[in-house]
Amino acid sequence: MSATATDRLVGALDAQAANAGVRNLRAWAHRGLAARPGERAMDIGAGTGSETQVLASAVGSDGDATGVEPHPGLREVAEQRASASGSTARFVDGNALDLPVADAAVDLVWCERVFQHLDEPERAAAEIARVLRPGGRVALLDSDWGTTLLHPGEPAVVAALTGGALAAAANPQAGRRLPAQLAEAGLVVDEIGSQSLVQDHRRVNWAIVRMLAETAVRRGLITEEQRDTLYADLTAAAAKGALHMSVTMFGVLAHRPGPAPQTSGSE
Repeated sequence: MSATATDRLVGALDAQAANAGVRNLRAWAHRGLAARPGERAMDIGAGTGSETQVLASAVGSDGDATGVEPHPGLREVAEQRASASGSTARFVDGNALDLPVADAAVDLVWCERVFQHLDEPERAAAEIARVLRPGGRVALLDSDWGTTLLHPGEPAVVAALTGGALAAAANPQAGRRLPAQLAEAGLVVDEIGSQSLVQDHRRVNWAIVRMLAETAVRRGLITEEQRDTLYADLTAAAAKGALHMSVTMFGVLAHRPGPAPQTSGSE
């Protein structure tokens, strides 16, 4: 049972990583973060470890890239994939609210799609500020489920689906709140970016649609007849390549004030 649940989670993360919008926003964030050889990097909520490996490659053998991941199954997958690719990335148990590292110990932090799951995201922002050295940088990426779009469909029915999803999530509007939370933690926001994560217009993502619709029916937000009509409308639209389903993901680049420490190789 546990292995099956992990497999489903890995599959979902791999599918998300393949989305063009996710790839574009990650590329933008890595360019802005600009990891350098010899630096110490931390990936909070490392998942399958793909971005920890990117950081490990950038900081090189003189640096260190650590992925912090609380899910043991994902951590095992991340370790296996890093070993198979010859990456120096390493992975440890931990969570965003209590990072396993001393104050001012890392040069840069990567944190992607973690804040949306947190009841106290401001505590995670404070932890990021705590572990960054003066001059250290952070790339913080997250979705904002308040930006969900679904077409076609009766507006009231679509609103019930998206509204139900917002009510069920811990921090569903995480994306729009990132800059304020980092600023309140004492970090300086340098740049904000975004990407719309658009689903295939020829295929209904039934896993998400059914989850949202069935939840709305159980909560009495829509009727079974309204649900069935929505399913038919979406199916017909997909057959014509006229479906639209998307959510916007935001990224914030920031740094901790103060001069960056000089490395031994500086001139």
